[in-house]
Amino acid sequence: MARPPLSIPVARAPEELAVLARMANRHGLIAGATGTGKTVSLRVLAEGFSCLGVPVFMADVKGDLSGLARPGADAPPVSERVRKLGLEGFSYEACPVVFWDVFGKQGHPLRATPSDMGPLLLARVLGLNDVQEGVLQLAFKVADDSGLLLLDLKDLRALVQHVADRAAELRGQYGNVSAASVGTIQRALLALDVQGGDKFLGEPALDFEDLMQVGSGGRGVVNILAADELIRAPQLYATLLLWMLSELFERLPEVGDPEKPRLVFFFDEAHLLFDGAPRALLERVEQVVRLIRSKGVGVYFVTQSPLDVPDAVLGQLGNRVQHALRAFTPRDQKVVRAAAETFRANPGFNAAQAISELAVGEALVSFLDEHGTPGAVERAFVLPPRSRLQPLSPEERAATVRESTVYGRYEQPIDRESAYEKLRARAQAAQPPAPAPAGRPGARGQRGVLRDPGEKTMDMIESVAKSAARAAGTQLGREIMRGVLGSLFGGRRR
Repeated sequence: MARPPLSIPVARAPEELAVLARMANRHGLIAGATGTGKTVSLRVLAEGFSCLGVPVFMADVKGDLSGLARPGADAPPVSERVRKLGLEGFSYEACPVVFWDVFGKQGHPLRATPSDMGPLLLARVLGLNDVQEGVLQLAFKVADDSGLLLLDLKDLRALVQHVADRAAELRGQYGNVSAASVGTIQRALLALDVQGGDKFLGEPALDFEDLMQVGSGGRGVVNILAADELIRAPQLYATLLLWMLSELFERLPEVGDPEKPRLVFFFDEAHLLFDGAPRALLERVEQVVRLIRSKGVGVYFVTQSPLDVPDAVLGQLGNRVQHALRAFTPRDQKVVRAAAETFRANPGFNAAQAISELAVGEALVSFLDEHGTPGAVERAFVLPPRSRLQPLSPEERAATVRESTVYGRYEQPIDRESAYEKLRARAQAAQPPAPAPAGRPGARGQRGVLRDPGEKTMDMIESVAKSAARAAGTQLGREIMRGVLGSLFGGRRR
């Protein structure tokens, strides 16, 4: 008797519907309106991959996925689903979990360096236009040519200031440096700093091997990124996940079509990746999604509507779970019809009508068969999760972090000598030495008599007052005086 293929059971209709492990790196989509059951589908898939020894990465946008680290209990919704689907021998199980957090509050700090991110992705984070992105690329080229390491946010800010200061000198070799563009980049970097960018951009940077661990018992580790705070900066959130995908694509060797994926990556709130993205970035996403499956990585987008994903990407998502969509307006009805058309039709029912009728936890499901052909769409109930539905308490989460195999590797930031330190040293070396005062410096006057510090202060004030009196006689002088006095006394009156 032939051995059954490795698979991840997901739903019943009434027969079991499962993702074949060999086809799991052909990517997938979980879609549906808020409150229709997407999170449960995500959990069931993550648990299934972990059970097969496949590591998982996911972002916890709503803060309700941490319960994967503990076995479930007889919660009424789960018990009812087990009974309804006739799941004999159903048991509760936990997954090995590692928590990550850009801000270092709810998990191990997750960092990247500006050099790792590159100008294209950083321009997306900073919200730059094409001209401003060009100036940022110029700055990175200057850093490369000058041997300046960009390891944290202050390196990047120092580099942009360095380029601004040398604009005239750099024009012949690199092109024009717009002062307005530099100013915009500096303001964007300041805003990123306020949002916590100094915690994300730095070292030690993430070692991607730490995302691909297998825990005790051969279960794949589920890596959960705390994103309930990060999602408030949607461009940073989306660009961070895209950077992770890009790095996996660049670093991992080709493996063809393995028996099971090396890693499965869930991209929640996927519409944030595509909303307003420039063409160059969209092309990068399409390239990564198309080619990363040969590296043994499956990518599963989680969003409200399939139309949130561009056609060039949507066509590569072979495993689909579509929860309910509500059709209250003509535009909503158009979205429902378009979503139904993305499935291989089933003559047994009308998919467009079914999408509007699906109950919570019910979905239209279509997975790839052993030949890579999409199966006919089925209407099914998603299986209940085996892990705990309730999130972990802060104490339970902290204990899980301390017990992690990567604990202590990322907690302490590192500040190596890099662009900021080198540019500051160059600026200090270029300053001319200050002229020595007559007599002993700061000790005696012209006749060598010791002077009281207060007397020196009065002399300085008197000198400033005389200069002010002379300057106040002209219009320009009056404007200068207003500026000086304004800075001394906290700004102009309003």
